[in-house]
Amino acid sequence: MDVLQQITDLRKELNEHNYNYYVLDNPTISDLEFDKKLKQLQDLEVKHPEYFDEDSPTQRVGGAVTKNFETVVHQNRMYSLENSYSKQDVLDWEQRLQRVLGNVPLQYTCELKYDGASISITYERGKLVRAVTRGDGFQGDDVTANIKTIKSVPVRLKGNYPEKFEIRGEIILPFSGFEKMNQELIEIGETPYSNPRNTASGSLKLQDSSLVAKRPLVCLLYNIVGANDILKNQFNALQKAREFGFKVPEQSILATSMEEVFAFIDFWDTERFTLPYETDGVVIKVNDFYQQEELGYTAKNPRWAIAYKFKTEQAETKLLDITYQVGRTGAITPVANLEPVQLAGTIVKRASLHNADQIQKLDIRVGDQVYVEKGGEIIPKIVGVDLSQRSSSSEPTHYIENCPECGTALVRKEGEAQHYCPNFYGCPPQIIGRVQHYISRKAMDIDGLGGETVALLYNNGLLQNYADLYELKKEQIVPLERMAEKSATNLIKGIEASKNIPFERVLYALGIRFVGETVAKKLAAHYKSIENLQLATYEELVMVDEIGGKIAESLRLFFQNEENQRIIERLKNYGIQLASIEKERTQVSNRFEGQTFVISGVFSHFTRDGLKQTIEDHGGKIASSISSKTHVVVAGENMGPAKLEKATKLGIKIWTEADFIKQLENNEG
Repeated sequence: MDVLQQITDLRKELNEHNYNYYVLDNPTISDLEFDKKLKQLQDLEVKHPEYFDEDSPTQRVGGAVTKNFETVVHQNRMYSLENSYSKQDVLDWEQRLQRVLGNVPLQYTCELKYDGASISITYERGKLVRAVTRGDGFQGDDVTANIKTIKSVPVRLKGNYPEKFEIRGEIILPFSGFEKMNQELIEIGETPYSNPRNTASGSLKLQDSSLVAKRPLVCLLYNIVGANDILKNQFNALQKAREFGFKVPEQSILATSMEEVFAFIDFWDTERFTLPYETDGVVIKVNDFYQQEELGYTAKNPRWAIAYKFKTEQAETKLLDITYQVGRTGAITPVANLEPVQLAGTIVKRASLHNADQIQKLDIRVGDQVYVEKGGEIIPKIVGVDLSQRSSSSEPTHYIENCPECGTALVRKEGEAQHYCPNFYGCPPQIIGRVQHYISRKAMDIDGLGGETVALLYNNGLLQNYADLYELKKEQIVPLERMAEKSATNLIKGIEASKNIPFERVLYALGIRFVGETVAKKLAAHYKSIENLQLATYEELVMVDEIGGKIAESLRLFFQNEENQRIIERLKNYGIQLASIEKERTQVSNRFEGQTFVISGVFSHFTRDGLKQTIEDHGGKIASSISSKTHVVVAGENMGPAKLEKATKLGIKIWTEADFIKQLENNEG
């Protein structure tokens, strides 16, 4: 047998053994035999470098060093899931589905929700080409070199796979591997890791991929993106993913009723403790991909999926003190400082008390024994007090009346739960918080400038608002604590580069109350410039899609403030993008100018995306749901009856695909 054939056979055999061991959990040879064969392959590859293959099993040991992880924009956004904590929440979700789809039969896939680090992996022609962390959902970090060391992730696929697709999953650390890693740390006198999830997440950002290879990470895949036409439904996609060579948990089921969904939840609520991984709930998805498309997305979540969270672990500890934090909008948040207690794998020392009403409702007092749990929040919360252990000398908690930072009397507007410090331009945490928001990744994304540096600049009198950033000089920064020539240079470069950030993100960066990313995009697209937005009346603002009275009022108050006007004028002078840059027009005609369309159903001449693009090419706008502002619904086959009923009730024009084509061809009104 020639050398190349020997190398090829060994690679094929070792890949199959890896698949059996790491994906099927069914090893067919001993570890010793595997290691001998791997060593034989390594020796042959060293002697014959002309036969190097980056996909060889020998390359799974890592070795690539990544100093800076490249930020990559997701081709398809990675949404988060809406959480539910009761079966009634799930039933309410089902009712929302039926309102959109009509009273049609629904099937659901039920999958366990694993607690790990989310990953998106792209395959082209059966080969792994890129792996990206979830990040903020819009963009993440390229961790391809590290992911390739995880042996349950195939670098080449089996079977009849799509030409190109993304697959989503969780990188997790099994309990056994986590315990082994901690035992090794304890033996050498090091501090053990706190929990499997954080350890798995941290592993993905290790610079040396050979260190990642030594960690017993597992990748559990659950969602294929970009192949809906081929795969048709979620349950079929899971089965196909297994055939392609992915490790897909076998615990998923196809349910035809909510009774079957709840039976699955009840079973795993107790049986989850027998699993080798952490799981914190069940993910329920509408099975049919066409129905998923009809349901669409909110600004944050897919409407066609929901996560049922198992009841969280609870712990009892002592409340030592209550302190108060001031946010960038002036909102006051009371924080419980606790005797440290172990909860859901982490040591908890602090918990949110939300607001004065919550303190009053719980009648919580310093010195109480309190019950703490982790729900859907990152920060634990206090859910009750053990009154049987309360001291007879205990005093009721009196909510503070003045700002803990600047001493200004607090205000509480009618209908709002939180107290606010009204000293918007003189309260240090508000000033620092607004600048920190301005420089954040989703806003101006200023390299070289972090939250601590903002506080440092403020405390040294160099910063009172975000416009001051553009007057900073390197010689002012270098003498500051923890700063140096290179840091100062990078900071100035980052500030200068922020002048290229587009208007919609600048608008979000300004920190106007209730104006998040989605609202900022809507406003930027509608008004095109800060001048137009400043001139808009309350009545005009509420006419904009998805802009309600609360947002309109907040915008008017912000722009009427003289200090804000001065800051915006300064930003203009510094060259910040306070107007949309018009892209080169590809518009074919203005046939549908001023008209808003909703498309629903399946089409024969157009794909859904192609239909949307055609409408926009002729001046129309696309909306995701029918409202009184909708002008036309283009209805394909299998249009949801609820949408049809709503459109008819509102008197909206309903065009078939043929009607739409005729409108284009004849240019008729």
